[in-house]
Amino acid sequence: MSDRSQPPSHRLFVAVSTPETVRGEIAKAQNELRQALSEGAVRWTRAEHFHLTLRFLGNVGVEHIDALKDKLRLACRDFTPMKVRAKRIGFFPERGFPRVIWVSVCDNDEKLAQLHGAIQIATGEFTSEPAENEFAAHITLGRAKKIGRREANTLAGFATRMRQRSFGEWIVDGLELFQSELRPDGAHHTALARIPLGGPV
Repeated sequence: MSDRSQPPSHRLFVAVSTPETVRGEIAKAQNELRQALSEGAVRWTRAEHFHLTLRFLGNVGVEHIDALKDKLRLACRDFTPMKVRAKRIGFFPERGFPRVIWVSVCDNDEKLAQLHGAIQIATGEFTSEPAENEFAAHITLGRAKKIGRREANTLAGFATRMRQRSFGEWIVDGLELFQSELRPDGAHHTALARIPLGGPV
């Protein structure tokens, strides 16, 4: 029996990028956390990967990517640019030992949540990844590897001190479809398409 190779696919996600100035301010806070925690306690996100994920799709066949882009353009057509801000740090889960450390992203009109819902619907046929019932807009700073009681208490103290800390505002006028490649030195992200908000289909 002959072997049949799997059709080519890309590991994809849909996200909102952050401007360099905001990434720089978030990186400062990340460095403060890094210095306060034990080495190896957290796998830190590289600053160039600071983004707001709207939908992780997993592996999508390359033959479906053009159709996916079309669906994303349709979903974004009815949205206009929105002002968002990044502020404070938090964790998943909120209680106990943190697994994910993040910066919150919010807007005044909850348009981000509406955009997230539209993207979930638009991409549903292209992924087997479960849909998110609740949307907590965030930028991941790191994922815990070895968090003990001391580190958990340290993070809780930082969260309290950074409750009012702002990392900047920017106008979201589009989103990106990214390809993520897992390499020995970590994930590498490549933008395959930029989809404007309120743009032509």
